[in-house]
Amino acid sequence: MGPCSTRIRGPLVRSLAALLLGVLALTGCVPRGNVVTELGATGGSPVRGGTATMALPPASTPNWIFPIGAPGYLASYNSAIQNLLYPRLFMPEKKGGALTMESPHNLAGQPRYSDGNRTVTIRIKKGRAWSDGTPVTTRDVQFWFELIRHNKKEWAGYSPGLMPDDVTSFDRVDDRTFRLRLDRAYNPTWFTANELRNVVALPVHAWNPAGEDPKTAFARLMRHAKSLSQFATDPLWKTVDGPWTIEGWNTSGRVSLVPNTKYRGPDKPHLDRVVLKPFTTTDSEFNVLRAGGIDYGYLPPSVMAQSGRFRKMGYRIDPWESWAVTYIVLNFHHPTAGPLLRQSYLRQALQRLIDQKSLSDVVWHGSAAPTLGPVPAGLMDGDPYPYDPGKAKALLAAHGWAGRDGTLRCVRPGSGPRDCGEGIKDGQELRLSLLSQSGSTETSNTMQAIKSEFDKAHVTLDIRQQPLNTVLGTTVPCKKSEPVCGQWQLGFFGSQGSWYFPADPSGESVFATNGPSNMGNWSDPKTDRLIRDTEYSDDPAALRDYGHQVARQLPVLWVPNPAYQVSAIRNDLRGVDQNPTLTLAPQDWYFVRKGGTGA
Repeated sequence: MGPCSTRIRGPLVRSLAALLLGVLALTGCVPRGNVVTELGATGGSPVRGGTATMALPPASTPNWIFPIGAPGYLASYNSAIQNLLYPRLFMPEKKGGALTMESPHNLAGQPRYSDGNRTVTIRIKKGRAWSDGTPVTTRDVQFWFELIRHNKKEWAGYSPGLMPDDVTSFDRVDDRTFRLRLDRAYNPTWFTANELRNVVALPVHAWNPAGEDPKTAFARLMRHAKSLSQFATDPLWKTVDGPWTIEGWNTSGRVSLVPNTKYRGPDKPHLDRVVLKPFTTTDSEFNVLRAGGIDYGYLPPSVMAQSGRFRKMGYRIDPWESWAVTYIVLNFHHPTAGPLLRQSYLRQALQRLIDQKSLSDVVWHGSAAPTLGPVPAGLMDGDPYPYDPGKAKALLAAHGWAGRDGTLRCVRPGSGPRDCGEGIKDGQELRLSLLSQSGSTETSNTMQAIKSEFDKAHVTLDIRQQPLNTVLGTTVPCKKSEPVCGQWQLGFFGSQGSWYFPADPSGESVFATNGPSNMGNWSDPKTDRLIRDTEYSDDPAALRDYGHQVARQLPVLWVPNPAYQVSAIRNDLRGVDQNPTLTLAPQDWYFVRKGGTGA
């Protein structure tokens, strides 16, 4: 994205060109072992119509439709569905060997940067309209902006100092053109990939016909957004500008989408219907897939040796690369565990007890690889805290933890260099609890293997499993005084990856102080400064320096990063492009022969 372009270019992205897709193999995003990637997913004579059924991840229940995210409702499949109903102005897409923000699915043309990168001018594509025939205009984009500007603390995408704080004025030039004036010069690559990706048009004529003030309108829309059972029938959600509209959405998470017949974009759907079907476990999904009841499903890592069987059944096996990192979140504000987790030596010891390589090879059957830090592995020089139980035990002993049997206890309380650390009491046990998502055999086995390694070092880890949405709703950023801060100590929601990067993998959302997805409440002034460097400069060193700092500081515990899934896709279902940022585009899918309509 140079001064007048959204394509990822310039010094920063020349380095990212080797990262965005090429480094996926280095980060463990592309499964290895006996998985074979099969190409040839396009071509053939399209047959208009048909229904394609796609399996959703285990224990995943789509539960948020409002295109302004709320804390606790941030699962990737929620945003994937929202984007089919309300397309973003800019979305990432694979192009050649890199990611680009110049997607034909975008609602707007390329942004133009001027005034030394302090002004951005954006134009909505010609002919775009809402499903009731009303044109999409800059008033709809301004409606979104005013909603987040007046309700930013309720928006899950808010980072203090960034959108909307970094926009000093929103100027409507005409019905299709608007201009953002910024509070300073920003790196255009970063601003388009990480800030403009949030911008979406909302139908002000349908959602705010009475002209309510932004706070009143937002509160009303949020009430509708929390009525999951009404998503398919609420008239509010019938006005869309994307290629799809809702046919059904039940409380168990089954979503049925049908084409928006008034859609005026270039990517009109070929299919009559797309069904997104959740499963409680990977085993239950596998059983339906084995019976041929899914058009687009996934193979659990434990059965990848059976991929040949599915090829004979008429499926192609295609790993879905994940542009992500995976980790266990640490709650630094928990009243009991917080003082423990704030000790850097303790975090280093815990990380050295996690055997990522063995977990990747044995538990994930080669479909995952170690996570080295907060950026793709190609930007890391190595693992700063590799598996080493001996060093872990020595670190704990050197800081006043003792006990041959059972759980270690603090025998040297205090804040000295050889003491347990500030806030840790005499005799306090080294015991932690982990809230982990259910439904994945590999996740369960990973956590049990980590628990076993912790036990050998006399660190007790109590594991409790809950559905993904429960974990996401519990492990939220919190103040020390808030009750939710006492409800969890460690959290895991990464069976398909914990954090999916925007096209520019900076960390303002996850590791900056008060970041919206900084679930553990981590705060480090140097990290904040290095993150700001990535926002302002296109120097490739900025991203590397940020990655090295966070890897050394360990605000989370890194665990193997899996492929999102190893997909099994019917051979006669074509046009499937598995975007590594988990963007879905079923409007591009089509069947090449009769039948194959799924369950």
